[in-house]
Amino acid sequence: MGKDKTALGYIGLGLMGWPMTERLLDAACPVTVWNRSRDKIVPALEKGAKEGASPAEVASNSDIVQTCVTDGQAMEEVVFGPGGIAEGAAADKVLIDYSTIPPDAARDMAARLKDKTGMRWIDAPVTGGVVGARAGALVIFAGGDEADIEAVRPSVEHMARSFTRMGPQGAGLVTKLCNQTVNACVKVVLSEMLSLARDGGIDGATLPQVMKGGSADSSQLQREAPRMVAGDFDNPHGTAYTIHKDLGIIADFARERGTAMPVTALVSELYRLHIAKGDGGLDSISIFKLFDRA
Repeated sequence: MGKDKTALGYIGLGLMGWPMTERLLDAACPVTVWNRSRDKIVPALEKGAKEGASPAEVASNSDIVQTCVTDGQAMEEVVFGPGGIAEGAAADKVLIDYSTIPPDAARDMAARLKDKTGMRWIDAPVTGGVVGARAGALVIFAGGDEADIEAVRPSVEHMARSFTRMGPQGAGLVTKLCNQTVNACVKVVLSEMLSLARDGGIDGATLPQVMKGGSADSSQLQREAPRMVAGDFDNPHGTAYTIHKDLGIIADFARERGTAMPVTALVSELYRLHIAKGDGGLDSISIFKLFDRA
């Protein structure tokens, strides 16, 4: 699969999938697209993508099929449902799934797809949000065969700052669960910190610069705290719904392995409360609203 002639497919052009696809189109990669809601592929078609009538047709027309869907059930339907990827799969094709789904479910689907069609599977969840996707600066954690990962690397690197093999199938997703544990918990801690600053008479907007380089500094402090103070919640880089979905996967995975995660469990319940208040579609940093008395 050569860098310039590789036929690519992309299924799931949502919040993350569209900017990732746009990066591929801007790099003049041939891309066939499909999305459950057709209106979401129109911008890709306007930039030169081809439309697949179904996931099966995308797979038939592609050397590498890429997916980014909501959850494990959506992935099951896209791969094995009527008109699914499996119907257009073959042993010389590779599927890269950028979704965050349960690692055990991904391993099961990968084994079934390979047994049925010979098509190989790489789990490759991403972090970096919409901003990272637009900039081609995503961090991608990969699980799968090393040779398969190296074969797809030239195409993936149009979208990524790093693309790291973490181990066999499922390892990329386990790494993403570790990432999301920190990601979600830090958002809540930042919310508490900013509410403490407010109640103590400190302007929270000054804290990222003042704390820069100190022991409490982090990229999230620098990036998210100013947006929290400004109430920049309506143009999500990643929604509260999505992070709560990821926290549910973390809880199930940890419970099955006997891993105690009391802090993460509390954070999950705070997001559940936040969503119950009607704010699930806002950016995940809007968890600050639970603490904000303004």
